[in-house]
Amino acid sequence: MRKKILASILAMTFAVSLTACGVNKNDDNTPKETEKLEEKVVIYSTHPENLLEFVATKFEEETGVEVEFINLKGELADRVKAEKENPQADIMYGAASSVFLELKKDDLFESFEPTWANDLDPMFKDKDGTWYGTIQTPVMLCYNTEMLTEDTAPKDWSDLTKEEYKDLLVFRNGLSSSAKAMYASLLYGFDKENKLDDGFEFMKALDKNTKKYFNSESLQFQAIGRKEAAITFAPLSSIISNRDENNIPLEIVDAESGSLIITDGIAVIKNAPHKNAAEAFLEFAGSPEIQAELANNFNRMPTLSEALENSPAWMSENKYKAMDVDWTVLAEKQSTWIQKWDSEIKDASKDVE
Repeated sequence: MRKKILASILAMTFAVSLTACGVNKNDDNTPKETEKLEEKVVIYSTHPENLLEFVATKFEEETGVEVEFINLKGELADRVKAEKENPQADIMYGAASSVFLELKKDDLFESFEPTWANDLDPMFKDKDGTWYGTIQTPVMLCYNTEMLTEDTAPKDWSDLTKEEYKDLLVFRNGLSSSAKAMYASLLYGFDKENKLDDGFEFMKALDKNTKKYFNSESLQFQAIGRKEAAITFAPLSSIISNRDENNIPLEIVDAESGSLIITDGIAVIKNAPHKNAAEAFLEFAGSPEIQAELANNFNRMPTLSEALENSPAWMSENKYKAMDVDWTVLAEKQSTWIQKWDSEIKDASKDVE
């Protein structure tokens, strides 16, 4: 847990109006009385600590509110569920929209409308205002151009089970949220046609062609760079950074059936101990200014058009086809599907820590 206290700031009496957040108005649209923020806000997140540190520091400088955060990775949803009757955190920051949809069903979030909500595409927000997307993450196929050419590389996800790609695939394991969502989305393509059994047969064939599953993204790309395998999938930002910064000869595949677009969200937890500060943090963390800063400093693609305009060029220049995925279905079925894949289909001997 990070706990940073700016003594000089906390010594001040800091009061802000939440009018700017779009929720502190009476029914007649007149502003409510100014509300003070609490002294701290507690964040549960899946984001890397350096990103959290960056946002937390800026929020503290802006508001004087102390930020505590815990990076929970794959345990985030279970932690929020377990604390439903006695919430210990105020904000859930990070995780795919399917996770937010799953937790919404358990009434774990407060409805709240930030000032930038109307500028979001509907695909990046909950219609009831319980969560909002702050980062979009295309998950795309790529290959080592020193091992495959455009003609010999796969054109779509369905190609990955072909005999010619045996032992040329390396992927992340099910602990990776992007990998988990990708595997579930492949199964969804079969499920929507009432052919889920065929989907699991496809996953068996995919596992047969897979050389290794990594618990680390860096090891995953090192394997591609060393030509231990030729093909993988990963968030577009990771592909770009490994291509441009680590000089791995990678080419992105705009898959014929589309690439998965994961929306990383943010929400105020129901009955948050520090509700005013939580709403202020959501307003701040999803703002176009912070989205653009995360784009430029951490390669995170914004969901707001205004932020994209002030982001690295590749984020707006890369055009890709989006995969047809119903996230409400994934929210309902992903856990069961991934558990079956992990326990009954994936060859555990291929796991690399």
